[in-house]
Amino acid sequence: MPLTRISLLRGKPPEYRRAIADAVYAAMREDFGVPADDLFTTITQHDPGDIVYTPEYLGIEHDDDIVIIQITANNTRTVEKKQAFFASIADRLAKNPGIAPNNVIINLIDVMKENWSFGNGIAQYVDPPTQ
Repeated sequence: MPLTRISLLRGKPPEYRRAIADAVYAAMREDFGVPADDLFTTITQHDPGDIVYTPEYLGIEHDDDIVIIQITANNTRTVEKKQAFFASIADRLAKNPGIAPNNVIINLIDVMKENWSFGNGIAQYVDPPTQ
């Protein structure tokens, strides 16, 4: 169950924001092996000045079309899978909604399976599930 947080500057239409969520989810399904219907995403728009970033970092330029994507997921993927996943997201977002790859910042947080509860106060990934 990846949990995705997408942050961008305010003003993009709903279709643009949904295209970002859809692209990230498609990459999760195809490149990370996430099962169908495992979709939990928040999209947060920020006023100018509420996303603070360096215009150039590691030789990569950023501007006000920056999108910061933070994904919390189980720690079950190899470094190679993660690299392919990052590239897939950037490629998909370049196609739709047209975000330049240099403006796509991705942070992956690996967690243990027992750190999830999908509801009812139960740790469903623990065998057997416990409250």
